Amino acid sequence: MKTIYRYLMYLTAIIIMTSCGGKEQKLPPNNKVLTGKLENGMTYYVRQNHEPKQRASFYIIQNVGALLENEEQNGLAHFLEHMSFQGTEHFPGKSMIQMLERNGVSFGHNINAYTAQNETVYNISSVPTTRESLLDSSLLILHDWSHYLSLEAEEIDAERGVITEEWRTRRTPSFRIKMQLNPIIYKGSQYAIRDVIGSLDVIQHFDHQAIRDFYHDWYRTDLQAIAVVGDIDPEKMVAKIKKMFSKIPAVENPKPRPEFMIPEHDEMYFVCATDKEINGSSVQLLTIIPDPKTDKNTYSYLHDGILTSFFNFMINARLGEIMQQSNPPYLGGSIIFGDLVRNYSAYSCSANAKPNEETEALKTILTENERIKKYGFSETELERAKAEYLAQIESSYKQRNKFSNEGFVQSIKSNFLEGEPMVEYEDYYEYAKKVIPAITNKEIMEHAKPWFTKKNQILIVTGPDNVTHLTEDEARGIINYVETDNSILPFEDEFIGQDLISEDLKGCKIVSSKKLEQFDAEEWTLENGVKVVYRKADYEKDVVSFYGYSEGGTSLYDVKDLPSAENASVFISANGVGEFSALTLSKALAGKMVSCSLKIGYNEETVTASATPQDIETMFKLVYLRFNHARKDDEKFQSILNQNLANIDNIEKNPNKIMQDSIDRITSSYSPRTQILSREYLESIDNDRMFEIYNERFANAADFTFFLVGNIEKDVVKPLIEKYLGSLKTSNERETWRDNKVRAPKGLFKREIEVALTTPKSLVVTAFRKEMDYNLHDVYCNNVLRGILDLRYIENIREKEGGTYGVRVSDGSVKEPYPQYSMTMNFDCDPIKANHLKDLIYAEIEKIKKEGVTKEEVSKITLNMLKNFEQSKSHNSYWMNVIANYYITDIDNNDPKNYEDILKNLTPEDIQKFACKLFDNPDTIDLIFKPKK
Repeated sequence: MKTIYRYLMYLTAIIIMTSCGGKEQKLPPNNKVLTGKLENGMTYYVRQNHEPKQRASFYIIQNVGALLENEEQNGLAHFLEHMSFQGTEHFPGKSMIQMLERNGVSFGHNINAYTAQNETVYNISSVPTTRESLLDSSLLILHDWSHYLSLEAEEIDAERGVITEEWRTRRTPSFRIKMQLNPIIYKGSQYAIRDVIGSLDVIQHFDHQAIRDFYHDWYRTDLQAIAVVGDIDPEKMVAKIKKMFSKIPAVENPKPRPEFMIPEHDEMYFVCATDKEINGSSVQLLTIIPDPKTDKNTYSYLHDGILTSFFNFMINARLGEIMQQSNPPYLGGSIIFGDLVRNYSAYSCSANAKPNEETEALKTILTENERIKKYGFSETELERAKAEYLAQIESSYKQRNKFSNEGFVQSIKSNFLEGEPMVEYEDYYEYAKKVIPAITNKEIMEHAKPWFTKKNQILIVTGPDNVTHLTEDEARGIINYVETDNSILPFEDEFIGQDLISEDLKGCKIVSSKKLEQFDAEEWTLENGVKVVYRKADYEKDVVSFYGYSEGGTSLYDVKDLPSAENASVFISANGVGEFSALTLSKALAGKMVSCSLKIGYNEETVTASATPQDIETMFKLVYLRFNHARKDDEKFQSILNQNLANIDNIEKNPNKIMQDSIDRITSSYSPRTQILSREYLESIDNDRMFEIYNERFANAADFTFFLVGNIEKDVVKPLIEKYLGSLKTSNERETWRDNKVRAPKGLFKREIEVALTTPKSLVVTAFRKEMDYNLHDVYCNNVLRGILDLRYIENIREKEGGTYGVRVSDGSVKEPYPQYSMTMNFDCDPIKANHLKDLIYAEIEKIKKEGVTKEEVSKITLNMLKNFEQSKSHNSYWMNVIANYYITDIDNNDPKNYEDILKNLTPEDIQKFACKLFDNPDTIDLIFKPKK
């Protein structure tokens, strides 16, 4: 049984039922998806979708994963995924990726794949549809992935290093914990012994024929589906698929594709998994529940999904209330029914525990589970859940024309791999409006009853190795105690509905208005000095966005105040607003699609809010309350602080944090303004001072510029602006940020730093910074240079050297507080290779400075940038970003001369010239973090 949130996300309507049919009635076919099966057994799905326009996504879905490997192939399903990009019949070597990148389809972002235990999926996304030949080439790639991989010995051996480094990168604390848990959770099954990445020994030494055998045994037409979704002619695309893919031969005498089962057990299993690098402890009672062998294409199956979603929503709302206590018994809890692995679901009761307090965490989460079993939910809880759910589906219905290609593909993938139904959202919406009001608590609890079984249970404890963990006997004792505790009472849902604002707001009028022709927008100024820029944009039909910006931020405060200043907006927002605590506020907003948050940044304060058009007034009420009636709550402050202090000792020992803290300190030349998260830092946060700083930062709304973009008429929004923004506190004072002279170290800063690591690996960091005049031409040169370096490091350091899973390259360009350009590279690798690979970072830079870049390299990056820019224009967020950026920086990115024209005219000489400027005696940070001996 699948949870409804998964299908809301991926647009698979899971609760459709017509008023004229019963639950066992068959679902109607989805006529918007053209689907069928070729004579060779291959399945195809084609759907037309116009979001984004002139783009299409191509997928091949393989019902093949790591579970199908034998011992000599452990890890080769994933290895084979990599090899699919290393040469095929029609695209030898790297020509496939090169061809796509020449057409603005980038490797990693648009071209990718993943391997799981049960499936392997490849995608070519955001392909321009304006050229028929490019569509044909994309189909030809899928054709080759199906049956015509080259799998040359030289390429296989070259990829061993890349996979080895991916194996090293994946050895995180959470992965090591998972490897301790899986043999117990999935005892006796293939899931217990296949982790996808596989055996390092196999990866480095397998015989070439082993991967070829896996490929020929399992990559075959009866286990494959082709999916194409986008701005295409669907009938024409089906004809192309039939012509091209029907020629692929079916495998003779194919091996049966097994369904992998998990043996059932009556006695509860227990496992305690520890790792010295894990941040905190957790406890979990997991119940594995086989999916019922029912027909998924009936209304009955779909109807059950909504009952599951309501259960999950209501129980987790309860658990959230526990976190509102000043000293909650855990650091977070969850009870949920959802997917586990194919053919299995799980009912999970889990909690994050304070150090050495796993007993209390487990007791609390199981007590809430027992309370549900005994008494169910209240009517007020159910009514809030209905309101929330109906609001979500109403919003999604209005946005249905903005559903992405990838969303539809997820629905197709679930249909092919697991037989999930594909139902149109319009049908789902019509049913939901009718059926949701009639759902009862009794119906929900009857549906959930099978989840409370004692079969197939596993008690899981995880955490660092320096705390006291629950033993199996202690855990069993807690379970028995809770199940026989007669003192558990029904849940009391305490909330009395009331309006968010009880006072009478006088507001003030708009006194001036100015047209902004280039944006089709208007600027309004109110009597109290508040300035609002409005533009109607209905690309997204059910979204109105609100943003406010003011200069200042934490830069205006001394070092001693920084812990309070940096956390003020987070803590104060968590208190609720006005007369409403965070808990009562969430209940008051049930059924309303609205959000509002205020943030204090380094140089600025910002307001970010959004709502559906029907909830726009509620959004303005929240904005008003966040400004004028911030809530001070000493108990809530202590609760949040205690939660952060609980695990800080373990967090401080985490090697990733240690390395990041070192980078932050070094990057700022050890400035005292670089505050590092620590016990001392947390204990220096002062609630009174924090509240003062918050009110100082948001004391003057006239120092902000507000922007409103969305599907709402100005005649509707003007009175709301006058009433709520017109009632904000204002003054004539104006502020700007302060330059505290925080700078990177001058010249070359080079260090090798030892860190205690469980998995031996090095982190290499090279960061270049240069103070230069700020201009858009150089900003985009920096963007393009980053893309070219990314391509070259993939080719030279990842592919040729097999030295790392990937070099992460990032660029930066800032105008304030001082003009600066930056380029940063970092990657994980074998400690033995760290210095050699770092030398290659520098070598490529020197090569570009001396020899330049090619026209093709520039074209690959600029085409992708222009493609993404063009796609962004059909969204409300584009106009919000353009208008706000214009007011903040005085640059109009919608004007072609400020973006498109510059990119289209960039030459290799421009990039080489900029590289010479940037890398001519830059301030350089050169770091290698290596395992402590």
